[in-house]
Amino acid sequence: MIDELMQQRIKKLEDLKNEGICLYGGHFPKTHTALWIKENFKEKLSVCTAGRIVALRAHGKSIFGDIKDNSGKVQFYIKKDTIGEDIFAVLKKLDVGDIIGLNGELFLTRTNEVTVLAHKVELLSKSMRSLPEKWHGLKDVELRYRKRYLDLISNEEIKNVFFTRSRIIREIRKFLDNQDYLEVETPMMHSMAGGAAGKPFKTHLEALNMDLFLRIAPELYLKKLLVGDMERVYEINRSFRNEGLSTKHNPEFTMLEVYTAYADYKDMMSLVKGIIMHIAEVLEKKELVFGTQTIDLSNWEEISFAQLMRDNFDINPDDAEEVWLEKLKKKGVKMELKEGKISRTFILNLVSDLIEEKLETNHPVFITDMYTELCPLAKKKKDDPLISERFELFMGGMEVANAYSELNDPREQRERFLAQAKDECCPNIDESFVEALEYGMPPAGGLGIGIDRLVMLFTNQSSIKDVILFPQLKAEIQDCVVDQEQSLCDSDSCIE
Repeated sequence: MIDELMQQRIKKLEDLKNEGICLYGGHFPKTHTALWIKENFKEKLSVCTAGRIVALRAHGKSIFGDIKDNSGKVQFYIKKDTIGEDIFAVLKKLDVGDIIGLNGELFLTRTNEVTVLAHKVELLSKSMRSLPEKWHGLKDVELRYRKRYLDLISNEEIKNVFFTRSRIIREIRKFLDNQDYLEVETPMMHSMAGGAAGKPFKTHLEALNMDLFLRIAPELYLKKLLVGDMERVYEINRSFRNEGLSTKHNPEFTMLEVYTAYADYKDMMSLVKGIIMHIAEVLEKKELVFGTQTIDLSNWEEISFAQLMRDNFDINPDDAEEVWLEKLKKKGVKMELKEGKISRTFILNLVSDLIEEKLETNHPVFITDMYTELCPLAKKKKDDPLISERFELFMGGMEVANAYSELNDPREQRERFLAQAKDECCPNIDESFVEALEYGMPPAGGLGIGIDRLVMLFTNQSSIKDVILFPQLKAEIQDCVVDQEQSLCDSDSCIE
């Protein structure tokens, strides 16, 4: 069925080519969008617009249709008497999905619909395949991700999600720029994976015959900039972690990292709240609807991580490793140990998963009082060295942000790295970062925000795949095929 419909379109394409019609045009001086035309309607106003045909219906000596662009869609009308008999015959070979340019004048139909009466029509791109049927779109969820371009054509709601994503990122930049932060770029290939807990992707640089890692975080490079007296820096970065996929995790993701000299984690708490409230104001949201939750942005709470661990697992920060294991087993927690040890990464993932389940509150929550041994780059609290100056921000049951007072003591940082390396059975530490600290780094606060998750919250999307244009998917065993009768249409069956 698909082959037959495609052959029909190819036949039209060949006919048009034989008639000397350019099937794939070049520059077209589009001066009016669909939205502008509707908002600025004036009888007989001349316009020049272009877009994709999303509806087409022929009636004797006339053709009605709709074209759609970024701003919306507008109706067009082609009259045989106006356009000419020869050209009209050519235009009857148009299909839904074709991209055309129109020159014409505006009028209102009897149903008061703004319409472009075409004086000139130019074919800009001939579509060889049928589009998803507009009432149903793409029903196969994986197909929506794999062929996102079709999803964007047929699903205005998901298209708006990505417009909102772009706006959120733009407003974050505006907010930070207005506070004299400098946007910077740091390497995406590192000689040593660091700056966060996570399994890296490994690659090889042929020119220097050396192994490299796609960054799991830009943190260490950004803190080197603090050493270089760049006091306020941020990077909206792509990072990579060779770990599982889920509704909250994608191996390639977008992060915002911000570093402020002469600040601490409390300042970062104010900063992340300011960023989120700025976005909410711009998007005119006093609360966020996320799934079944309504998140009240007027109420921000602080909860002690150390207290949560005591309440939920009877674990204290000074408990030995074997005590941790024993108490977790009593609570029925399943563990995959490495050489009989419980790793920092395991604890972080465990705590994140279990705490998230308990934090599906109707307001943002800062989790503070994190254990120092879980925070190798954060300062200890002066009155309690087992607790670090760190917080994680949870909204909608997800960790959205992470921040701490940056450790700037090079000797203590080396000791922390050595302990972490021993814990992870990895003998390497980042000597270049420790050396940078030895030149002196000012006290600072550092903040990381998961952009993908933030967009999920502001657009009410339950899966991270719905806020990433091309999320990571399993390899295709064979080409995905859409049910032609249910999900596709050609120009004949799209008649309204």
